[in-house]
Amino acid sequence: MNPKKNKKQKVPKIPTPKFNVYWIYVGVLFMLIAFNLWQFKGFTKTTSKNIFFSQMLEMGDVEKIQVVRTDLEVKVFLKEEALSKDAYRSLEGQKIGPHYLFNIGTIESFENRLNEFYKNHTYEKHIDVDYVDTEDWSGLVWSLLPILILVAVWIYFMRRMGSGGGGPGSQIFNIGKSRAKLFDAESDMKVTFKDVAGLEGAKEEVEEIVDFLKNPTRYTALGAKIPKGALLVGPPGTGKTLLAKAVAGEAKVPFFTLSGSDFVEMFVGVGASRVRDLFKTAKEKSPCIIFIDEIDAIGRARGKSASFSSNDERENTLNQLLTEMDGFGTNSGVILLAATNRADVLDKALLRPGRFDRQIHVDMPNLNERREIFEVHLKPLKLNKKLDVEFLAKQTPGFSGADIANICNEAALVAARKKKKSVDKQDFLDAVDRFIGGLEKKNKVIKPAERQAIAYHEAGHATVSWLLEHASPLVKVTIIPRGQSLGAAWYLPEERQITTTEQLEDELCAALGGRAAEELTFGKISTGALSDLEKVTKQAYAMVSVYGLNDKVGNLSFYDSRGGNEFQKPYSEKTAELIDTEVKKLIDKCYKKSLSILKKHQKSLKEIAQLLLDKEVIFKDDVERILGQRIADKNKEKSKEKTVLQKSPSEKTKAAKTNPSETPQSAKSEILDE
Repeated sequence: MNPKKNKKQKVPKIPTPKFNVYWIYVGVLFMLIAFNLWQFKGFTKTTSKNIFFSQMLEMGDVEKIQVVRTDLEVKVFLKEEALSKDAYRSLEGQKIGPHYLFNIGTIESFENRLNEFYKNHTYEKHIDVDYVDTEDWSGLVWSLLPILILVAVWIYFMRRMGSGGGGPGSQIFNIGKSRAKLFDAESDMKVTFKDVAGLEGAKEEVEEIVDFLKNPTRYTALGAKIPKGALLVGPPGTGKTLLAKAVAGEAKVPFFTLSGSDFVEMFVGVGASRVRDLFKTAKEKSPCIIFIDEIDAIGRARGKSASFSSNDERENTLNQLLTEMDGFGTNSGVILLAATNRADVLDKALLRPGRFDRQIHVDMPNLNERREIFEVHLKPLKLNKKLDVEFLAKQTPGFSGADIANICNEAALVAARKKKKSVDKQDFLDAVDRFIGGLEKKNKVIKPAERQAIAYHEAGHATVSWLLEHASPLVKVTIIPRGQSLGAAWYLPEERQITTTEQLEDELCAALGGRAAEELTFGKISTGALSDLEKVTKQAYAMVSVYGLNDKVGNLSFYDSRGGNEFQKPYSEKTAELIDTEVKKLIDKCYKKSLSILKKHQKSLKEIAQLLLDKEVIFKDDVERILGQRIADKNKEKSKEKTVLQKSPSEKTKAAKTNPSETPQSAKSEILDE
């Protein structure tokens, strides 16, 4: 063997035990016990049997005598008033005995001398003598009991003060430590990107970050740098946290997860300390990912809130986070993921490139994404074979992933309540109705006149929306009370990204159809149109002051997307008066249009209302039987017929190749355009 190699070999270090705060508790308790034990035994003086009889007993200073049979020892307890005498000055302050002790030859000889002493001296009451086999520690126990109780209470409150579900790091001595939970290759995180339905764009961007950590050379070879941070932004329930769980399951690197509120504490400087500790731990385990959920808890814009000041704890935490993300220190290999549904309130310094390089928008799912989400949540359910997933996706426009999961669970509960063996289409429709409108209240007492008014109100909504081209298609109408509503008309909004003025005006007319039907039928109106008027007012003001759809106000928008002060109007009083006037004109125009439609079809309105009074619930087919086919459906059929009648460019190209001399000029131009 080479001796040089032996010299280079390192001796394995013996791992030293980690410091535990309970060691301090044990040390303090041990010191208290030792002090009391020393006090219990150390102040007991040794004396002789003769001094005991000739001085202590004769002067009447003895209160109690204790004889230990096994040790042939006598313990003397003095009276409290005797301790103030000069003879016992050395025992001053020690009220708890025994104060003196001496040894005896035999217990019989001691008893004989004690009896002889009583004969020669007049004592009204003899001294109590206790005989014990071992030393009595009861005095020590009673003296230590209050201290033990205080120590236990102190430990309890210290643990509660620093807790909050934080485990060992939540002790008072570790209050500045990070509460992040670590997921690594050994952790049981089974969520992957396959479990995340929809969100294709968001998944693609997040997958790129995970792929960079797995195969960094593919990107660094071209000089690329990994993004330092990615912010998931979207409405609640769209799958931001689920996407982060999938990243934790897919990434083969350490994954730290915590909430923004975990940095907030009642003690000054704790938030900044936890940020430092989090990034210190992350650097030691890099490459890694940190995920902060609900980052708006610490990332709010500085200076906009009255609660923020120069010494505000949240602001100090945010400053430390900004420094750790892109300061003088290096954070190579540490990627920060965060999620929020309030990106408008975040500080600009947090959103700039170099900190959060990417903002990944997680929007509400479209039709295809809702179908995929349904397929994921329908797997554990026992379904009817005839159930159409496409139909369920069409019936839930504007629903988030969390809403769809709730609908599937609610449908299973409805089917179980009805004692069915499988979940069918009607159970899902009932679940959607309950989710949107609330629980049915069939036993609610409604007067006949009120019931008739509700029926005509809902029939007015159905009639106007059916006869308008751009209104949302009707699904069903009901006068069964649900939640706070006495009746409802269910629509199926189209999937569209932009909305025209005509479409918005038709929606206003459909919403005002209920009140117009009441006025036309009964000659009076009621408070039943409250929710309709609220919707109409908000939408009309948005058309005039936000979307710039009014001629007199013009192409102006007074909407502040950055979330500025709502009480500061960016326009004059004259402009505000103009906006109010134009909104009033728009609503009056739509209301008159609804009245005119209902006057033309008053007979149909009455028929639909009567059908509602008889059945309580009517569907699209019932309305179509009374009013005929919708105008929008007729226009769609006409456009399809025109498309079928016209020759396609490919057919014209084929005819031109067959007989070039007879190829018309129009066909040639279409061929060139292709």
